[in-house]
Amino acid sequence: MLKKIGRLFVIKTRFEACLIIYALGLGAIERGKVYLDAFPGVGGWLLMAACTGSVFLAGAKIFDCIAHEKRVRDKPETVF
Repeated sequence: MLKKIGRLFVIKTRFEACLIIYALGLGAIERGKVYLDAFPGVGGWLLMAACTGSVFLAGAKIFDCIAHEKRVRDKPETVF
């Protein structure tokens, strides 16, 4: 039963990855707006850029992991 519940938290397709990256982006923009209010000027803009930049890095990693898992799954087994 725990295995079935655990499978719900695994990203299997690019569409699911896009949805998660979209949610991360929305959260990063909201956090960036808070930073702009708290730290007006260059400091706030730099913190906002860091928030949005982290989403780009996380999204790239998620897409790479999905592609890697697909390659491993489709690769024929080699017997030694």
